[in-house]
Amino acid sequence: MKIVLHERGRGRIAAVVLLTIATLLGLSALQTRPRAQAQPQASDTTWPTLETALFAPNFDRPVHLTHANDGSGRVFIVEQRGQIRIVENGVTLSTPFLDITDRVDCCSERGLLSVAFPPDYAQKQYFYVYYIDLNKDTVVARFHTSPQDSDQADPSSEEIILTVDQPFINHNGGQLAFGPDGYLYIGLGDGGSSGDPYNNGQKTNTLLGKILRIDVESGQTPYAIPDDNPYVNTPGYRGEIWALGLRNPWRFSFDRDTGDLYIADVGQDLYEEVNYQPGQSAGGENYGWRIMEGFHCFESPNCDTSGLVLPVVEYDHDLGCSITGGFVYRGPSYPDMEGVYLYGDYCSGRIWGLRKNAEGWENELLLDTSFFITSFGEDEAGEIYVLDLKNGGVHRLLSASPFRTFAPLIRK
Repeated sequence: MKIVLHERGRGRIAAVVLLTIATLLGLSALQTRPRAQAQPQASDTTWPTLETALFAPNFDRPVHLTHANDGSGRVFIVEQRGQIRIVENGVTLSTPFLDITDRVDCCSERGLLSVAFPPDYAQKQYFYVYYIDLNKDTVVARFHTSPQDSDQADPSSEEIILTVDQPFINHNGGQLAFGPDGYLYIGLGDGGSSGDPYNNGQKTNTLLGKILRIDVESGQTPYAIPDDNPYVNTPGYRGEIWALGLRNPWRFSFDRDTGDLYIADVGQDLYEEVNYQPGQSAGGENYGWRIMEGFHCFESPNCDTSGLVLPVVEYDHDLGCSITGGFVYRGPSYPDMEGVYLYGDYCSGRIWGLRKNAEGWENELLLDTSFFITSFGEDEAGEIYVLDLKNGGVHRLLSASPFRTFAPLIRK
């Protein structure tokens, strides 16, 4: 994720210039939309027509949204400077759920970056966060909710689960998510700079440039490594590694129906990509960085792609500069959105839909927004939200189709 300032000096301004040029030339965004790995096939259904509605305003650099799956219907919104806020029944609570601004280094690509609630959180009353500390290193930590107030967490209850030294100040990753198997998955970037100078994406004795899979619920301190992790008994490999070959997996998510894993990996100078792992995978996929960027060899006209898993879709920097991964829609409100993976771009504000059919993958540009899209989020019911860093707004993604069943939003 590139927040505030694109590392190569091309941020929102560059994207706007490119879009303006395209408009003057009469080019349609649909004519230049991302390419799927296989030629898109005719679909049995049409694509949804997306629109947005403001759900909650006035957040300070919102970067993540999730729920606790505890039946409360609450939405938890992470603010990059170090707070987590609760929205309940359409109202943002005045007191933060958690405030650790005193130990978080912000901003650019650093800060408090995500929160994850374990299975059976309602009984456990503890949760996990991912942040960059004052030494500019990664911290994954557990915090406990106050026994007196379920809307308050105790900042002094912190238990450090994992720390990772970061050689540079960018490409920190930042995503935590519990998988369908109950294990905690962690997205770590390649450590930063440009071009992965230490080759961390392919190096197997480091956690950088990887998706990790650890067991934080076994009672073993600080965590256990699952016995079925792909490299747990492989010399020269860190046992925590679930997947490798990633540059900056800022946002990934599991399909709540199938367990499939979608990883949006932020590109270097040319291409952004979405990687896919089927729910039945045993792990160990190598997604190619820094051998490849998208479908293309990186810094070489030819490269050895044997053993690499190519992305299912890419787009070039005419359409954006920093991919933000989203979710497969599984909510009850919009049948035409069912099964569509929704993702976007931080720089251009575009939102695409991706889905698999009998012949391969198909991809479509669905919405242009003015948002600086830092994250998508999913509530307990499966409805999807998009976060705008620029104005601090959290917006619901809706379908404009005439057969939608969703009731009007309750706003403040």
